[in-house]
Amino acid sequence: MKIKTLISLLFLSLSFQLSAKDFTIKSPNGRLEAIVGTGEELTFQLWLDGHELMGTSLIGMRLTDGTIIGGNRRVSASKPRYINERIMAPFYRQNEFQAEANELRLKLNNNFGLLVRAYNEGAAYRFYYTGRQPITIENELGNYQFGRNHKAWLSYSTNKDKPFAMAFQNIYHETTLDTARQQIAFLPATVDCGPAKLTLLESDVSHYPGMFVRADGDALTATFAPYPKTMARYQWRSMTYVDSTEPYIARTTGPQQYPWRIFAVTKKDVDMPTNNLVYALATPNKVGSTDWIKPGKVAWDWWNDWNLKGVNFKAGMNTETYKYFIDFAAKEGLEYIILDEGWYDAKSGDIMHPVEAIDLPVLIDYGRQHGVGIVLWSVFNVMDEQLETVCKHYADMGIKGFKVDFMDRNDQTAVEMVERLADCTARNHLLLDLHGIYTPAGLNRTYPNVLNYESVFGMEEVKWGSLSNDHPRYDVTFPYIRMMAGSVDYTPGAMRNGTKNDWVKSYSKPVSQGTRAHQTAMYVVYDSPFTMLADAPTCYEAEPEYTSFLSALPTVYDRTRILQGEIGQYIVSLRERNGIYYIGAMTNWEARDVTINLDFLPENVRFGASVLADGINADHNAEDYKLSKKTVSRGSKLDLHLASGGGAVVVIAPSTR
Repeated sequence: MKIKTLISLLFLSLSFQLSAKDFTIKSPNGRLEAIVGTGEELTFQLWLDGHELMGTSLIGMRLTDGTIIGGNRRVSASKPRYINERIMAPFYRQNEFQAEANELRLKLNNNFGLLVRAYNEGAAYRFYYTGRQPITIENELGNYQFGRNHKAWLSYSTNKDKPFAMAFQNIYHETTLDTARQQIAFLPATVDCGPAKLTLLESDVSHYPGMFVRADGDALTATFAPYPKTMARYQWRSMTYVDSTEPYIARTTGPQQYPWRIFAVTKKDVDMPTNNLVYALATPNKVGSTDWIKPGKVAWDWWNDWNLKGVNFKAGMNTETYKYFIDFAAKEGLEYIILDEGWYDAKSGDIMHPVEAIDLPVLIDYGRQHGVGIVLWSVFNVMDEQLETVCKHYADMGIKGFKVDFMDRNDQTAVEMVERLADCTARNHLLLDLHGIYTPAGLNRTYPNVLNYESVFGMEEVKWGSLSNDHPRYDVTFPYIRMMAGSVDYTPGAMRNGTKNDWVKSYSKPVSQGTRAHQTAMYVVYDSPFTMLADAPTCYEAEPEYTSFLSALPTVYDRTRILQGEIGQYIVSLRERNGIYYIGAMTNWEARDVTINLDFLPENVRFGASVLADGINADHNAEDYKLSKKTVSRGSKLDLHLASGGGAVVVIAPSTR
């Protein structure tokens, strides 16, 4: 008791000593406190319900002229503000949501300032600059203190030699800050702080590099890709890469708002996938009307290696194959097909001319007749190098959008390239699927035509991966972490499914890890408004009952909540669309039973439930599933058995009887 009293007195004494230099901002519910220290150094700390989540952490910027923003700064003005806004969110996990926060604007010297917000769901800060002179930023400082032995989930760079050059795809490594690898990790990163989990994210990254972190004993330290000095080109895809760099990370001219540094705070794991701070803090819609933007499902070629069977033509990159894909998409009500790598000569980078075997005008017209749009693949820089010409040309032809690939970096020039692509495609009413891309940072709010992002260890990895990657565990880990940042182009839909005992690696006939029902649940659990049916059309056609069920699932929803779950173990998601309820359940390699209380249903209404679940033999044959129907109502309970690597989908609609 004496020790506790002494600690309390010491804390009060310290608070009194620093009171003149500290600024405290609380969340609207008063539970979360962000404290900005403005003494000799600029610092940031977070408290929840009187418990320290993040200790006193150095923040700031260092300019190339030696100026340190945050070093012995004096606040010349402070301005509080209350924010309560209704955010419309087309093609997001919910069509609208409320964002409530307290804000504090601190004016610093040298035309710089700091903006801080405290939401009930977390806190964020960003630097801003109001001057008109060009500035060059040598580095941004961020040393986020958590203490030793805190559990963390980190996704490391996969390129040891050039860590800033990679595809932002890796599993999450469960570690502690003091034992973590001395490698950079890309965001999001999650730390278990005891009273709550804290997830580090960013939003509104514009004309600036994205953030990486490195575990440093008891802290996560921010690091950034340097500004490119010279570029080189890979011959096989005409893809550019950074050859040499400058001794700084960013250069800007005129007023600038730098990225939001977000600390999402979640006491329960089930609150993690639906944290909206990245979207809420992004620049609002610049596109205007979104009526022309059409989310949907896509018949995809690359993952299944064009592996059709029982057809009377040679399957591959040719007009006949894609007419077949269009026929399949039309029959199943899919909105799009993609022509992936190979429709133009990737080595030459000649995006304006399809290969001889592809008659693009014929395919566009054929798709138009069948109500199926065509999306084209491209390397980022290849499209960017003649951006206006490419967008106008293909939009005029009737192409609906682009899947752009192989950015594999997030320095300032890369971010600026993505912004150019988003803007130009929007002006030409073209969709964007960003593949080989850094983690989302709210661009889908600013440009709602950006429907999806990769930056996920998705289905493609099973083509060349191993069991050690443990996909079922990853599948129920990243929704809690990565999905906070934005949608995921995971590319589900595998029709060949493997148990832990019989999974095999195959490039041309890939096999998923986990059950068929596990794959199906991805369409409900994952935020993905533009999502693939990854396998070959003939595989789906061989199982019409299953394919009809899969094709009928929506890609966007009105509301989302997580009913049950634990990071890395399992997840049960509830979605609603137009009065119909969708439940998706997934587990890791551990079989489990879950009971779902249907108390979310309206009273005095009878519903019919269609249940696609693991079959009785799914633990032995992962392709075994069962479709059943039952009548349910508010107060009913559903008992679901999830096999090893298994899952389930439940569709609940008002009964017509």
